[in-house]
Amino acid sequence: MARHCQLTGKKANNAFSISHSHRRTKRLQEANLQEKRVWWPQGKRWVKLRLSTKAIKTLQTKGLEAMAKEAGLDLNKC
Repeated sequence: MARHCQLTGKKANNAFSISHSHRRTKRLQEANLQEKRVWWPQGKRWVKLRLSTKAIKTLQTKGLEAMAKEAGLDLNKC
């Protein structure tokens, strides 16, 4: 399974670690992903999703159904 948010699509970013002497080495900035069980009222069941923390905050305001529709995610298969 790829390390990306199922609702927002956030994924790792390429970056540099910069030392005190300003030597640069490549590294990855991973998204802050969490396994989250979310109640889906229309389906009357829990749905297990891999979400970024930003998506969890947005989920509380927008709602699961609206965010899944934007992402093109079928909740019946989750």
